[in-house]
Amino acid sequence: MREIRQDRESVALGGGCFWCLEAIFKQLVGVTQVQSGYAGGETPNPTYEQVCGGKTGHAEVVLLTFDPKQIPFRVILEVFFEIHDPTTENRSGSDIGPQYRSIILYGNDHQREEALAFLKELQKSYDSPIVTQVEPLQAFYPAEGYHDDYFARNENQQYCRFVISPKLQKFRRSFKGLIKT
Repeated sequence: MREIRQDRESVALGGGCFWCLEAIFKQLVGVTQVQSGYAGGETPNPTYEQVCGGKTGHAEVVLLTFDPKQIPFRVILEVFFEIHDPTTENRSGSDIGPQYRSIILYGNDHQREEALAFLKELQKSYDSPIVTQVEPLQAFYPAEGYHDDYFARNENQQYCRFVISPKLQKFRRSFKGLIKT
């Protein structure tokens, strides 16, 4: 695992395919690094194929490193919940399985408390229960290199056009002032 600067925080977020999350969070002001990977499970050093098989316990996540002086953790949560449905268990849209579950893997107690308070507040906006898991980040395993910058390298691929692009457009409309230039 890479070294984290003292003036930075890290959190891992899972809410569907990590390609979507990576494409969006890379554009967010204050986010200094985004790494696709696997977390929240039991199997050490899992592969993409193992995680997709649904038997490792891991979710596809992005590990965000961010500067809390530039972007509050709450704003990261607002973006996260804008781009996925936290009420569908073990799925996000057409991505189905426990590897696509909604999960926040926090890096410190402040993030845990803020995430739980945010979820309690957010629940008022939904008729169905929010199923997002909130757990400590125990281990993070980077995804294979071919997942890096997947959307940027494959914009015309069907999944990118029909799943990632609409989420990116929604993000850009909702968070105009927070997009890197």
